[in-house]
Amino acid sequence: MDHYDSQQTNDYMQPEEDWDRDLLLDPAWEKQQRKTFTAWCNSHLRKAGTQIENIEEDFRDGLKLMLLLEVISGERLAKPERGKMRVHKISNVNKALDFIASKGVKLVSIGAEEIVDGNVKMTLGMIWTIILRFAIQDISVEETSAKEGLLLWCQRKTAPYKNVNIQNFHISWKDGLGFCALIHRHRPELIDYGKLRKDDPLTNLNTAFDVAEKYLDIPKMLDAEDIVGTARPDEKAIMTYVSSFYHAFSGAQKAETAANRICKVLAVNQENEQLMEDYEKLASDLLEWIRRTIPWLENRAPENTMHAMQQKLEDFRDYRRLHKPPKVQEKCQLEINFNTLQTKLRLSNRPAFMPSEGRMVSDINNAWGCLEQAEKGYEEWLLNEIRRLERLDHLAEKFRQKASIHEAWTDGKEAMLRQKDYETATLSEIKALLKKHEAFESDLAAHQDRVEQIAAIAQELNELDYYDSPSVNARCQKICDQWDNLGALTQKRREALERTEKLLETIDQLYLEYAKRAAPFNNWMEGAMEDLQDTFIVHTIEEIQGLTTAHEQFKATLPDADKERLAILGIHNEVSKIVQTYHVNMAGTNPYTTITPQEINGKWDHVRQLVPRRDQALTEEHTRQQHNERLRKQFGAQANVIGPWIQTKMEEIGRISIEMHGTLEDQLNHLRQYEKSIVNYKPKIDQLEGDHQLIQEALIFDNKHTNYTMEHIRVGWEQLLTTIARTINEVENQILTRDAKGISQEQMNEFRASFNHFDRDHSGTLGPEEFKACLISLGYDIGNDPQKKTGMMDTDDFRACLISMGYNMGEAEFARIMSIVDPNRLGVVTFQAFIDFMSRETADTDTADQVMASFKILAGDKNYITVDELRRELPPDQAEYCIARMAPYTGPDAVPGALDYMSFSTALYGESDL
Repeated sequence: MDHYDSQQTNDYMQPEEDWDRDLLLDPAWEKQQRKTFTAWCNSHLRKAGTQIENIEEDFRDGLKLMLLLEVISGERLAKPERGKMRVHKISNVNKALDFIASKGVKLVSIGAEEIVDGNVKMTLGMIWTIILRFAIQDISVEETSAKEGLLLWCQRKTAPYKNVNIQNFHISWKDGLGFCALIHRHRPELIDYGKLRKDDPLTNLNTAFDVAEKYLDIPKMLDAEDIVGTARPDEKAIMTYVSSFYHAFSGAQKAETAANRICKVLAVNQENEQLMEDYEKLASDLLEWIRRTIPWLENRAPENTMHAMQQKLEDFRDYRRLHKPPKVQEKCQLEINFNTLQTKLRLSNRPAFMPSEGRMVSDINNAWGCLEQAEKGYEEWLLNEIRRLERLDHLAEKFRQKASIHEAWTDGKEAMLRQKDYETATLSEIKALLKKHEAFESDLAAHQDRVEQIAAIAQELNELDYYDSPSVNARCQKICDQWDNLGALTQKRREALERTEKLLETIDQLYLEYAKRAAPFNNWMEGAMEDLQDTFIVHTIEEIQGLTTAHEQFKATLPDADKERLAILGIHNEVSKIVQTYHVNMAGTNPYTTITPQEINGKWDHVRQLVPRRDQALTEEHTRQQHNERLRKQFGAQANVIGPWIQTKMEEIGRISIEMHGTLEDQLNHLRQYEKSIVNYKPKIDQLEGDHQLIQEALIFDNKHTNYTMEHIRVGWEQLLTTIARTINEVENQILTRDAKGISQEQMNEFRASFNHFDRDHSGTLGPEEFKACLISLGYDIGNDPQKKTGMMDTDDFRACLISMGYNMGEAEFARIMSIVDPNRLGVVTFQAFIDFMSRETADTDTADQVMASFKILAGDKNYITVDELRRELPPDQAEYCIARMAPYTGPDAVPGALDYMSFSTALYGESDL
C-alpha cells in the first residue's frame, strides 16, 4: 500500500523520534544495530547480486540505498546520478528519502547531507525507518499492527512454552529460549527443545542463530555474546531479527489455514451423514410403531359389563396421554431434522438428501393419517357402547341420587325445629328467627316436588321388576314418614316465635331511644377529647387567638351537655325496671348500640380533666407567638431598607455603563468608587443574616412585614457584586481596545451613542437587525456588492435608510459580519464585540502580504530565507522563533537550509496551518 493514514505513520515512526536519545544512553546498542541492520540489508541486496560491508560508508553515494529500496518495495526509483561529486551523491540520497516519504513515512531530522557525510546515527536511523516501513509495519495480528502486532504474534507462538515469557523486544530474549521456541513451534524437527537450559543463554542463542541461518535462510544478524553481555539488548535490533522469523513462517500459517478449511468441510460432511442416519432410523422406528398400533385400534369386540368397557376406555386414554405424545414429538422432530439437513446440504453446496423408499416425509404423513382415522373410529365405538350400558342402570341410579339429595337436605332439620333458642333471643334475633323460619317453610314447600318424584321413580322400578326393588321401597317409605313429621314441627315452632316477639317489642322501643341519644352524645365527647388533645401548629398571634376563642366557646357548652348525659342515663334505668317487673329473660345487651352508661360517665370525666390542660397549652403558645412577631418586625425593617438599596445600586451601575460622562478613565474611577461603597455595606448584610438565623431557629416560615426573603437579599447582593465587577472589566477592556487600536475618545463616544440608541430595551446587547441598523447609522455600508465600500450613501439609499431604519444589506456580507461579532451564534451582539469589530474596521493593521514583503527585503528578493539571514537581521529570540516554525523551502531554486517564509507569513494570520 502506498498510502497510510497519519495515525499509522505516527505508530511505526514513534521509535525513530527517540533515536539520538537511545544511542546516547547505551553506546553498546550502536554495535548491535550496525551488525543487525547490515545483515538485514544484505539479506535483500544479495537478491540484486551485491552487499555492503560498512553501513555508514556504502550508502554515502545513494546508489546501494536506492537499489535496496527497489528490492524491498518491488518498485522502480528515479534514475540515479552516476557522478562522483558531492552534489550527485546528495541527489541520489534525496531520491531515496523522497521515495521513503512517498510511502507515508515522516523523516524527522534525517537529511541527505548527513547520509552523504557518513553520519552513523542518521544512517542507522534511516535504515531503522526503512525496516519499520517495509518489514514491520504490515504485520497485523488480531487488529493490532506493527510493533504491537509482532509482539502479540510472538506471545501467541511461545505461549505453550512455560519457561518463555515474551513481554518486550529486549530482556525477554536474553536467554535465547524465545528464539528457540519460535523455531520449534514451526519446525520442531530442527531443535531438540527439551535439552535446552534457561541458565545457558549463549548455547541457546547460538543454536537459534545457526539453525535459522542454515535451514530458514535468515542471516545471522546478532551476536550471542553482545546480547548476553548487555543489560538491556537493543530493541530495534531484536525487532528486526524477530520480524525475519515472522516473514519466514508466514507460509506455515497459510498451510495451517488450508488444513483448517479441509477439516471444516469434512466436519460438515460428517455431520450431514450423521443427520441422514438419524433420519433413517427415526423414520423406521416410527413406521413400525404405527404398523403395530393400527390393528389394536381396529378391534371392535364388545364387552358385557360397564367395568370392562370402562377399562377399555381407560386403556385408550393411556394411549392418548402416554404412548402417542412421544410419537407426535418424534414425528415433529423427524420433519425438523429433514428440513435442517436439506438446508445444511444446500448451504454447503451438497446434493439434496433422498430417504430410502417408503421413508419419505410424505410416506410418514400418510401412515400417520391412517393411524388417526383408526383412532377416531375406535373412540366413537367406545363411547357408544358405554352409553348403551348406562341406559340399563339409569333409573336405579336416578332414584339413588334423588333419595341421597333429599336425605342430605333433611339431615338435622328435626333437631333444628325442636330448638328453643328464641327463649334467650333479643327482639332483633326473634325477628331474624322468624324470617329464617319463613324461608325454611318456603324451602320445605319447594322440596315437595322432589318427594313426589322419588315416589314416582320407586313406583316405575316396581313396575319394571327391578332386581333390588325391596330396598328401594323401604327407602321410599322412610322418606315419606319423615316428610310428614317435618310439617308438624314447623307449625309448632312458628307459634312459639310469634309469642316471644310481642313480649320483646316494648323493651326494644326503649333500647332504640337510648341508642339514638347515646350515639351522638358519645361522638360529641370523643370529638371533644380529640380536639382538646390535638397538637396545634400556629405561626401568627391571630391564629393562636382564634384557637383561644374557639376553646372558650367550647367551655360554654359543657352545662347543656351534662343535662343530656343525665337524660340518657334515665332511659337506661327505665329499661332495667321493666325487665325486673315482667321477669324477662334478657339474653344480651342493647342491640342498637355498644355504648354503656359506664363508658359515657368515664368519657365525661376525661373531658372535664382535659379542659384545664388545654387552657395552659394555649397560654404558653400565645407567649411564644408574641416573641416570634418581634423577630419578624425586626427582620422586615432591615430587609425593607437593604432590598431597595441593592436595586437602586443595580440601576445606578447600569446607567453609568451606558452613559458617556467624561472619559473611559473617569467612568472607571466612578465605578470603582461605587464598588468601594458597595463593599462597605457588607456589615449590614451580615447583621441581616444574623436576624434571619434567629427566625429560622424559631421555625418562622413567613413574614407579612416584608416581601423580601433572605434568599432574595443574597441573590441581589451577589448579582450586585458580579455586575459592578463585570462593568469595571468591560470599561477596562474598552480602554485596552481604544489604546491598542488608536481609537479616539470621540470615536468611542460615537460608538457608544450609536449602540445605546439601538439598544432600546437597555439590555446591553443588540439583536441582528438592531446591529445592522447601528452599523448603517455609523456609515458602514454592507451591500450585495462586496466591493462597494465608499463610506458614503447616495440619495436613494439614504431615503431608504430613513424609511426602513436600515440599509439594503446583502445577506452574505451581513452573515460574515455576524460570524465575527457573534461567533457562538447567540443571536445578540455585546458592546465589547461591537467595539472590537469597529476597531478592526477603522484601525490600520498589518497583513500577511506586508509581512511577506518585509521578509523578502531581508532575504534579498529571494523566494526563501536562510538561517544566517534570520539571525543577522532579527533579534535572537525572534530569529529562533522563526527558525523553529518555518518549513523547509522546496522550490526549484532551493538551496540547503532554505526556509519558506511565505507559508510562515500566511500561517501567522490564520490563512494556512503553521
